[in-house]
Amino acid sequence: MASGRGILSGYRVLDCSVAMAGPMAAQRLGDMGADVIKVEPLSGEWQREMSNAGLRGKRINVAFRSLNRNKRSFAVNLKSDAGQRLVHALVKTADVLLQNYRPGVAGRLGLAYEDLQPLKPDLVYVSMSGYGETGPYAGLPGQDLLLQAMSGAMLSAGSKGSPPAPAGQFLVDAVAAHAACEGAVAALLHRERTSEGQKVEVNMLDAIVTLQMQELSLFLAGADQKRSDEPHAHAFIRAPYGVFETKDSYLALAFPNMRALGELLGEESFLSMEDEVDTHIHRDEIFARCRAHLLTRTTAEWIGLMRPQGIWCGPVYGYREVVDDPQVRHNGAIVEYEHPTEGRVRTPGFPIRFTRTPCSIERGAPLVGEHTSEVLAEIGLEQAEIARLKAAGVIAETRAEAEVQIQG
Repeated sequence: MASGRGILSGYRVLDCSVAMAGPMAAQRLGDMGADVIKVEPLSGEWQREMSNAGLRGKRINVAFRSLNRNKRSFAVNLKSDAGQRLVHALVKTADVLLQNYRPGVAGRLGLAYEDLQPLKPDLVYVSMSGYGETGPYAGLPGQDLLLQAMSGAMLSAGSKGSPPAPAGQFLVDAVAAHAACEGAVAALLHRERTSEGQKVEVNMLDAIVTLQMQELSLFLAGADQKRSDEPHAHAFIRAPYGVFETKDSYLALAFPNMRALGELLGEESFLSMEDEVDTHIHRDEIFARCRAHLLTRTTAEWIGLMRPQGIWCGPVYGYREVVDDPQVRHNGAIVEYEHPTEGRVRTPGFPIRFTRTPCSIERGAPLVGEHTSEVLAEIGLEQAEIARLKAAGVIAETRAEAEVQIQG
């Protein structure tokens, strides 16, 4: 077993997931020290072949390597009886199995919870789906943009006449990944207390709905999700709240005290406004007046004037400014490591810090089946048997120095 130093060192996770949400959840567990074995088809997960932003990498594309560090790859033909037997043997050594197959696929591959629970009664089995494992949408594809569209969130920002506004990242995938990681860790804690395993279900629809705890609670209590004429940043937050053009770029401004803002801008109409009453009634008027004033100075000038007055404001960054920001650098939010085929890699690091058991990158994303022989040796297979399985097309192996794949 791969040795880890993190807080989850000693736990083994079988990552049978694809795309973003599942692999990201498993990577989180790996970052915390778990031995994560990525179970892939002989030719590798399909995400390996996607050229996001046109970047392919040398032997591992950037999108795949960003979601699969701290994992070992075990390439196996799960459509074969022999391949299923190998994975069942691995399950007996595992603590967590995570999968996000389409409904019915896990059962056909012998990886349904009902198949594995008798083999490993204390297994934590994390099942991820788009909409839930049952119900009218169970068979629909769980794609991020489609879930964003269903979530209601696209109509909580922007102006009345503007199109719905998608997030600038794969928001639903990321939220579901964090929920799955949290569920896995909580179930492991339960197992430590009771010796009981269990199935943990996470779906993307519930994840993005519960992310909007405040917004949907306000709506359910009677608040109207009503976009205003101006591009307000949130349907339920008082003005001014949004992004404003300045003399040289853009400024984010978040619900300041109206008297303080009025004095700073020289806007008399703001001086008598009640923060929690008038700012909802007059949202469009406030936005328009702020827009006219803020065009007169640069973003840096406004920040220099506003922050000393306790007015919440900040610059609008692109990714270049993000990675160069002094606080981002101070936090070590971007990490670097050497990859055997991709060279020097820079990537976002770890959002959780442990004082005694820090997260770390023990290895970058693996090549397809890079650790197949290593993993099988750990469950007792002799080299002759491993060679026979390769020749039979049950498993595949790729080495960093020379690719060796035998498929049937």
